[in-house]
Amino acid sequence: MKLSDQYHLTYCTNIHLGESWEEVDQSLKTYVPTVKAAVAPDQPFGIGLRLSQQAGEELARPAVLAAFQEWLTENNCYVFTMNGFPYGGFHRQIVKDQVHQPDWTTLDRLAYTQQLFSILAKLLPSGMDGGISTSPLSYKYWHTDEQTREQVFKKSTEHLVQIAAWLYRLRHKTGKLLHLDIEPEPDGMLENTQEVIDYFNDWLLPQGVPTLQEQLGLNAKEAEECIKTHIQLCYDVCHFAVVYEKPQETFGRWQDEGIRIGKIQISAALKADLPASKTDRQLVVQAFESLVESTYLHQVVARQTNGQLLHYPDLPKALEHINELNVQEWRTHFHVPLFVPSYGVLNSTQDAIREVLSILNETPVTQHLEVETYTWEVLPKEIQVGLSQSIVRELEWVRDFM
Repeated sequence: MKLSDQYHLTYCTNIHLGESWEEVDQSLKTYVPTVKAAVAPDQPFGIGLRLSQQAGEELARPAVLAAFQEWLTENNCYVFTMNGFPYGGFHRQIVKDQVHQPDWTTLDRLAYTQQLFSILAKLLPSGMDGGISTSPLSYKYWHTDEQTREQVFKKSTEHLVQIAAWLYRLRHKTGKLLHLDIEPEPDGMLENTQEVIDYFNDWLLPQGVPTLQEQLGLNAKEAEECIKTHIQLCYDVCHFAVVYEKPQETFGRWQDEGIRIGKIQISAALKADLPASKTDRQLVVQAFESLVESTYLHQVVARQTNGQLLHYPDLPKALEHINELNVQEWRTHFHVPLFVPSYGVLNSTQDAIREVLSILNETPVTQHLEVETYTWEVLPKEIQVGLSQSIVRELEWVRDFM
C-alpha cells in the first residue's frame, strides 16, 4: 500500500510456508486478500514476494506467470520487491548458515537472481522501480584466511557486475529500472556500514567500472553510475541494530559515498541489559535460553563495559559466555513483532525502527518498505492472534507511526 504518496509498504511473504510455486500461490491467495481488505481496501496493495529457486523456475513458465498476473489484476495487487536471499528451503528444516548457500561466488546464485529479475520485470507496474534483496556475498565463518576472503570478494564481484550489466541492458530494452539490494547481516561478508563502503570502494567499483566500460561502451562516470543504480542495499533494521549501528549515521555515510538504499526491511531484534549481579542476571539467562531453536541462526553481539563488541555466531555458543561480568548488553538476531517494545526481561530494538521511520518522514532514502517479522511465538499468549491479523497489526503500526 502507498504511504504519503511516496512509500510502498508491504510485508515479506517469506513468513508463509512453501518452496514450490503451487504452495506459494496458495499461501498468497489465502492471506493477501485478507490483509489487503484490512489495510488497503480502496487502493492497490504491493506484495513483497519471496520465491525459492524451485518456485521461481516454476513461475517463470509463461502460462503460470500469465495466470499469476491475472490474479494480481483481479485482486488489485502488484509486485514491486522480492526476497532473493534464501535460495532453497526456509521452513520446517534446519536453515542456519545454509541460508547463504549457494553464495555469490557460484553460478547458481547468479542464475537464480537473473531468473527472479526476469519475473519481476514482467510483474512490475510501469513507472515504478523494482528491487530484489540478496545475500551479503557469503558467510564470514566459511572463509577464515585472507587469501580465501579475497577470492570470495573477487568472484562475487564478477557476478554482481554481470547483474549490473544485465539490468542495464534490460532497462534499455524494457524501460524497467531494477536494482539488486545487497542485505548486510551479522556474520555476513558484509555486515556493517564500513564494510559496505570498503566493498564498494575496494572491489565493486575498481573491478566493475573498467568491465562495464568495455562491455557496455560507457565512460568511467557512466559505468560508476550504472553500478550504483543497479547494485543498491537492503537496510534491515534488525541487522544493523544487532551490530549497534545508528541509522542516521549509516544513511549519511552511504549518501556521502553515493551508495543507495533500494529497500528498508522493517524488523526488530531482541536486546537486554545484563545486571552485574549473577543472581539478577539469571533471569535474563533463562529468557535467552528459552529462545534456543534449531532452524535459524540467532547471532549475538555483546557490548562490553569498555564499549568493545564481541560476536557469537549463534545463541547456544553465546550462552556459554553470558555470565562474563565485563559484558553489559546483549543483542540477538530475532525478527520479533514490531509493535511490542518488551518481552519480560528482554526488550526489542523498536527504538531503532522508530528512528528509521522518523528519518523517512523527513528524508525519503528509499520508496520500498517491507515488514519482515517471522518470530511470532515470543508474544505473550494473551495477545497472540491468527497470522493474517498479526500481519495487519504490523502494517498498521508502521502506517500509524508515519
